Amino acid sequence: MWGIIPAAGAGSRIQPLAFSKELLPVGNRVSNDLEQPRAVSEYLVERMIAGGADKLCFVISPNKTDIVEYYGTRTWGAEIAYVVQPQPSGLCDALFRAIPFVHESEPVLIGLPDTIWQPVDALKSLPEDELSFLLFPVEHPELFDAVSTDPAGRVQHIHVKQRNASTHWIWGAFKMPGHIYRELHRLWLRPERRDEYFGTLVNAWLSEGGQALGIPSGTSYIDTGTLNGYRTAMGLLDPRQPQLSVPIVGEETRVHELAVENSR
Repeated sequence: MWGIIPAAGAGSRIQPLAFSKELLPVGNRVSNDLEQPRAVSEYLVERMIAGGADKLCFVISPNKTDIVEYYGTRTWGAEIAYVVQPQPSGLCDALFRAIPFVHESEPVLIGLPDTIWQPVDALKSLPEDELSFLLFPVEHPELFDAVSTDPAGRVQHIHVKQRNASTHWIWGAFKMPGHIYRELHRLWLRPERRDEYFGTLVNAWLSEGGQALGIPSGTSYIDTGTLNGYRTAMGLLDPRQPQLSVPIVGEETRVHELAVENSR
C-alpha cells in the first residue's frame, strides 16, 4: 500500500523558517534512550504505517532537499520514494505526481504532513475498495474542506473552504484503490478541469456517478501550518499539560469538546 505525502508547499502561513515546514519540530520522541525533537510530518508517517502503508512517496519541490536528507537517514518501517513538483500548482497536481509508482491494484493513502490528528490507527477504519474520507469534527469548517454525507455515510458534496458549510466534519486523510486514483487522474487531465483542490475534483467525479464514503472515525485534528495551530499542538503534546479527550481546533487556539453523535 502506498502512502502519498504532498510536501511541496512553501508554508507561507508560518514563514519565515530556515527549513521545510514539514520538518517543524513538534513534540518529541525517544530513540535509543535519547529524547529528540520530532518533525511534524512524522505524525503522518506514523499514522500511514499504522494504517497499512509499506511504501511512502513524498512529493517535494526542487529546493526541499532537507526532507530527503531527514527521511533518508532513518529507518521508518516503509520504503520511501521521492518525486518533484517543479512549481506550486495545487494539491491535485502534487498528488498525481506519484502516478508512475502506483499500480491500479494497489491501495493509496493520502494525508497532509503539517497536521496532527487522533486516533493514530484511524486509517484502518477506511475500506480499501472505494474512495473513502477520514472525517474529523472541527470548530471552523470554513478553513478546511467540509464533507456532507447522507445517513448511510455516502459523500454528497465537499465544501471547499466555504463559509456556512452545512457540516462541521472535514476530511483529514483519505484512501482509495489504485484504479480510482487513476480514474481521478484521467478526469483531472481534461482540459476544462486541472483542479487546484481535491474537493472540487471529487465533486465533479461524484456528479458523473462516482461514489465515496465519509467515515467519522477521527476525534481531533490540528493544522500546524499556522502559528496559532502550532502553539495549540505544542500545548496538547506537552506531557505536563492536561490532555482533552476530543480537542476541536480551527485557526484559533481555542479547544473544545464535541460529541461525535451530535455533530453530523
